Amino acid sequence: MRTSIGSRLSVLVASTATLLVGAVGTVAPAYAGGAAPSPGSAGLGDRLYPLLGNGGYDVQDYALRVRYPKKDPKQTVNGDVTITAVATQNLSRFDLDFGGDSVGSVRVNGRSATFARSGDELVITPRHYLAKGKRFWVTVSGFTATPIEANADSPAGFVTTPDGTIMAGQPDQSHQLFPSNDHPRDLATYTIALTAPEGWTAVANGRHLGDRRNGGFVTSTYRESKPMASELIQAAVGDFVVHTRPAVGGVPIRDVVPRRLASTLLPKADVERSQLTWMVNKVGRYPFENYGSLVIDADLGFALETQSLSLYDTGLFAAPKFVLDPVMNHELAHQWFGDSVAPWSWSDVWQNEGHATWYEMLYADETGVLKQYTGSATLEDYFKRVYARGDQYRQKYGPVARPAGSASVWDVFNPNVYDGGALALYALRQKIGVAKFELLERVWVSKYRGKSPSTADFIALASRVSGRNLHAFLTDWLYGTTTPAMPGHPDWKVTPVPATAAPRALAGR
Repeated sequence: MRTSIGSRLSVLVASTATLLVGAVGTVAPAYAGGAAPSPGSAGLGDRLYPLLGNGGYDVQDYALRVRYPKKDPKQTVNGDVTITAVATQNLSRFDLDFGGDSVGSVRVNGRSATFARSGDELVITPRHYLAKGKRFWVTVSGFTATPIEANADSPAGFVTTPDGTIMAGQPDQSHQLFPSNDHPRDLATYTIALTAPEGWTAVANGRHLGDRRNGGFVTSTYRESKPMASELIQAAVGDFVVHTRPAVGGVPIRDVVPRRLASTLLPKADVERSQLTWMVNKVGRYPFENYGSLVIDADLGFALETQSLSLYDTGLFAAPKFVLDPVMNHELAHQWFGDSVAPWSWSDVWQNEGHATWYEMLYADETGVLKQYTGSATLEDYFKRVYARGDQYRQKYGPVARPAGSASVWDVFNPNVYDGGALALYALRQKIGVAKFELLERVWVSKYRGKSPSTADFIALASRVSGRNLHAFLTDWLYGTTTPAMPGHPDWKVTPVPATAAPRALAGR
């Protein structure tokens, strides 16, 4: 076993000390942090996705390079990634999440390391243990990955479209493209360099640093300087066009669409500029360097808040304005709720979706389209209807902050997370008043910007901001198996769950 002593002189001193002990006893090796090196866990123990993410280290930064050899949206791509991380224990080995095709080689701190594949785990053993509290670098070179067709019934991360490939990684699919610590608890900054044939366009999260041309290829480099969860990465490469719009409050706006559909799609995205002003007025400054929309010609079955560049499909963009605009505001709201402030675990996804649904409905109401969009004339009418379904939602999907399972992605992203989460926020506003509620929203996104708080953190902050102990109140709303009484509306009734409907068993804690 190796010690953490670095210099030859220190090794000599330590060895001499051991000899001097002689027959009296043996000096145990000294390790940083005290504990002997051990493997990092293969997963963070997320209740819904136990093997997602990895233990033993905290990623600080990704330098990701992906190469697209030809103008073929279905092609296999290859790349390299260098991950800067800090060990949180003395590590004898560690895992990365990776479900792509193959890996060429792995180096840790510049020295070759052994590795093995185990399902979606890339198990890496460095030559020497990694000391707790110390920074280290791991480079995975020559990985390959192949995109798959978009399928609304089964979302997948690395997606091919008629015009090129994109990423739709939420909640557990980004590692199908590149090795990562694929859990929103581990946020990091990113530099993303995409190399594609001349004539294709490459766009990623963050600020465009520039392009470099060489031998018929163009490498476009982007920097996401704000912490980002791996599930929010975007890498759109193909026959796309980038359209810039006037900045909003100093925030540059860019939209990315298939070149052949630009004249149809781009005018519909312009509403994002007024929506950005609307959201800033509600919750405070925009948390990233730029914003925009990416629209693809595919059937995703969802829209997605990829950080600083929200993702939509042409099916949604064909919807009436009174449908499209509230959905676009939903994804914009996610830039604060879900992106800048990420969930601690996937059971906390209501923090993302409940908030985004709240601002979706509030926007629809304030812009006069709520009746067309939902059939309800007022927000109160809308949430009264949601309230009536409360017990049915909880029986079928589990409590708001405790989805019953994850056999399908739709089990996690279920109606009780969206409407039920927004209903819990409505109940909270009824309980503490509009002024305290609006203050709480601003404090939440400010205090936890770039972090991954839990539902317990939200409850604690709500209590502190309101000056009231809300633990029991919010625990009932977020974890209860039945719907609590709505403050201010004693007449609201919950539709009973049929006696024949057996309660759905909840997944383990």
